[in-house]
Amino acid sequence: MNEPGSPAQPSNADAARAVAGDRAAFVRLVNRTARLVLATILLDVHDPHQADDLTQETFLKAWRSIGTLNDPSRFNAWLIGIAKTVCIDAHRHANRKKRGTPGASPVRPLQRVESDPEDPTPGPLDLLSQADQRERLIEALKSLPAGQREVLSLRYLAGADYETIAKQLNLTDGALRGLLHRGLAEVRERFTCSTGVPPVPKRDPRRTMFNLDREP
Repeated sequence: MNEPGSPAQPSNADAARAVAGDRAAFVRLVNRTARLVLATILLDVHDPHQADDLTQETFLKAWRSIGTLNDPSRFNAWLIGIAKTVCIDAHRHANRKKRGTPGASPVRPLQRVESDPEDPTPGPLDLLSQADQRERLIEALKSLPAGQREVLSLRYLAGADYETIAKQLNLTDGALRGLLHRGLAEVRERFTCSTGVPPVPKRDPRRTMFNLDREP
């Protein structure tokens, strides 16, 4: 059984079938892990559009090299490793392009993140108008323990609902909400410590990632 907050392992049978060349099995793995890969990449590139492209590239590379997966139970870790390599390659390519084009930026700035699909109030980044605040927020997410980071990234960066997160991370509803609540508190504290001020003014009545009036 997986520990709370650790990534759920996709079906070993599907992973084994995919290694043997079963495309349908690989598609099932893609459907199960797509949000997790997207959230992982978003933490690195900060741009939803680029993250979408790199997520597709990750799965293309994964399919082409699926035969190198020796342990089907390690599919998630193997896949995330590919995603991180894809991000590194993207940064290198962007840096080379930047050197050849004065004024170009290696990665586009973080764009607006979707609001919480289960809450009509603004999402965690909607009220952060300053680019440096957004970047500090991403860094705060990166510094969280793995379980909290995965839950918050899936929820607030990849836009996944509770059911999707619970399935991808193999969590009960209670464990999910506990990780989410603790993670939100940690992000708010770390953001405040790094900037000296809360990311959302206290006078703002809207409930956001940093303005918790109730349990998530």
